[in-house]
Amino acid sequence: MMDIDWLRKICLGFPGVTEQLQWGNHLLFKVAGKMFAIASLEPAPVCLTFKCSDESFAELTERPKIIPAPYLARAKWAALEASDALTRGELQELLHTSYQLVFAKLPKRAQERAKSQVSQPKRTGRKTGKSAHRKSKSKN
Repeated sequence: MMDIDWLRKICLGFPGVTEQLQWGNHLLFKVAGKMFAIASLEPAPVCLTFKCSDESFAELTERPKIIPAPYLARAKWAALEASDALTRGELQELLHTSYQLVFAKLPKRAQERAKSQVSQPKRTGRKTGKSAHRKSKSKN
């Protein structure tokens, strides 16, 4: 069963991924500005939408609680009507495939930038230590 914290952990683990709140209550996951997954943060007919390969789109949309995504079906996007439509393992694999399909269509320069943007802990607060001291001295 999927929850938003688990989904964020999976999607933000891919290189170069950003998240954006859009359309009021939807969390979009993007690579180089191109979306590969959309999650509804409020109760809705569809809880998650993602891009699929041609083969998996046909197979998935034959399963219960999975439909062609509204407005995106012609581009082979599937939509989950319930968070338990797939196991976590299946969903993790499908999200990775969605990321890869979108990533593969990016220009080479955007791919290289995304690859170099591996998630790292963000530093907060002021700089301390010798490097901060050296930088403040060089400004004087």
